[in-house]
Amino acid sequence: MRYRLLGQTGLYVSELCLGTMTYGGGKGIWESIGNLQQDAVDEQVKFAVDAGINFIDTANVYSTGKSEILLGQSLKSLGLARDQLIVATKATGSMDDSPNGRGQSRHHLFNQVDASLKRLQLDYIDLYQLHGFDPLTPFEESLSALNDLVRSGRVRYIGLCNMAAWQIMKSLGVSERLNLAKFVSVQAYYTIAGRDLERELVPLIQDQKLGLMVWSPLAGGLLSGKFGSAEDKGPAGARRGAFDFPLVDKARAFKCVDAMRPMAVARNVSVAQIALAWLLAKPFVTTVIIGAKSMEQLRDNVDSTRVQLDDAERRQLDEISALPAEYPAWMLSFQGQARAKAPVRE
Repeated sequence: MRYRLLGQTGLYVSELCLGTMTYGGGKGIWESIGNLQQDAVDEQVKFAVDAGINFIDTANVYSTGKSEILLGQSLKSLGLARDQLIVATKATGSMDDSPNGRGQSRHHLFNQVDASLKRLQLDYIDLYQLHGFDPLTPFEESLSALNDLVRSGRVRYIGLCNMAAWQIMKSLGVSERLNLAKFVSVQAYYTIAGRDLERELVPLIQDQKLGLMVWSPLAGGLLSGKFGSAEDKGPAGARRGAFDFPLVDKARAFKCVDAMRPMAVARNVSVAQIALAWLLAKPFVTTVIIGAKSMEQLRDNVDSTRVQLDDAERRQLDEISALPAEYPAWMLSFQGQARAKAPVRE
């Protein structure tokens, strides 16, 4: 297991992050995503930590709080050293049906951080993330609240998830102007079959030196190699069979799978490991979040850290999965090529 700096925090996190979305189950999408209970959660957490993972990501909305409860009990029961773990959680989504049961108001964030701490049985949260964009709450309000949570010691760092580049840049500007705690990380969807964030988010992340936490690196299981075609529902119990998310260009996804399969066969590993290895080779990726419904899946995902793609394989996969040219990127590239070359005087 390798470790990478999380943005400019000076904090090292493992290149794989244990995701907990499969913990708890319940009604609706949570039943499809996963239904792991305490014994299975304990087994996963122990295996992950023993494998060198020091980063664990959860959220208050996962199974409406059950994921945090199960994770917190696991950390306590296993007797894991708190100062050796980086625990991340989130707030924004609906936790009840009341008018203020969601969002990023000071009222909601203060209530939710205390509720998460209680469920997790922790004194502080290492990374507290906004779980999306709240169009009703100005950044000045939410960032001021998050800054106070950092000052109170309940939160050490703040991050965000699933925002547009302009929203992230605006938030950083607000923090700079008001001398508030800044976001240190971005959690975003990224896979070899879904490279959209490379258009705007990756240049911003690199310019502002933010950490990138990748969620759903296998596109909801679509890149596991267990699906034969876009119409294939996969093996029994496959998440995509009941919950077809996240959105993905399936034609492009299966071109990627077809290219990765011989690479996997040559190494006697899974297609999933090749897909994860491709992500881990990207210099702007800090950590890849892996969530599993079984120990078999978790072991397979962790083994991806041992897979190294050669330059030719990376180029092949980059070409197959490349995004179509889009304005203004192609115009910026065209106009900037003269300035990109060092001047020569003869």
